[in-house]
This record gives sequence, C-alpha cells and structure tokens, in this order.
Amino acid sequence: MTFCPVALAVGCVKCPAFKICPAKGVIGDYRKAAPPPDEKKAP
Repeated sequence: MTFCPVALAVGCVKCPAFKICPAKGVIGDYRKAAPPPDEKKAP
C-alpha cells in the first residue's frame, strides 16, 4: 500500500529524492523490474 504523498501524486520514479529514498519499496509504489526469464534451449 502506498503511503508516501509524493508517490500518490506523481509516483516514486518522479520524486526528487528517489535515488536516496530508503523507503521507496516500503511506503512508496516502486517495484524492482522482474529479471528476464532464463531461456534454456532443448538439445
């Protein structure tokens, strides 16, 4: 749930303190990008 007022208004990425914010994943709306799936080819 998003509690940060900046995240509610414009989103975490647009916040001026985004790079230094320790709580962007806790009270903000920031989510890390999912890693690409491993593509294992069958022989």
